[in-house]
Amino acid sequence: MATTASVAASSLALAKDPTTTHHLREARSIHYVADSSDHAEEQPFLSENNAAMKKMMADMMIKPNGDVDREFVEMMVPHHQGAVDMAHAELKYGHNEQLRRLAQQIVATQQHEIAVMRHALGDRASPPIAFPMQPQAGAASVSQQNAAPHSADTDDALSHHSTN
Repeated sequence: MATTASVAASSLALAKDPTTTHHLREARSIHYVADSSDHAEEQPFLSENNAAMKKMMADMMIKPNGDVDREFVEMMVPHHQGAVDMAHAELKYGHNEQLRRLAQQIVATQQHEIAVMRHALGDRASPPIAFPMQPQAGAASVSQQNAAPHSADTDDALSHHSTN
């Protein structure tokens, strides 16, 4: 959560700094370019991922309202939802089992964190939910995940939001 707070604070500072406006506009225009003759089978994934990125970036641009806690949540919820949307695209189109397990973990943890943030601000439609202790249907067990080979990149991705 410390990393999450740092990202939100940085995002808020950047959003309030007029010198970063150009860079923020550039970030919102992120898109993938795929040569249709070379990557036709990948185009649906790239389109979905691009749409998720654009929506996330647009939704993270908030107008400061003087309530730091609300601003934090208003920026972080779209950030986490973007991760969920991109993970769903990986689950739909990806083939690497290690990355599919990571995508399943991302969906579970990010949805949980979204609910916790909304609940902390009094959104009773998002009650605090227990973190899922049992894998979802089709998900690998913890022992199966531990048996799978890990790379430094996957370990970094798994620890992205951890508090060391």
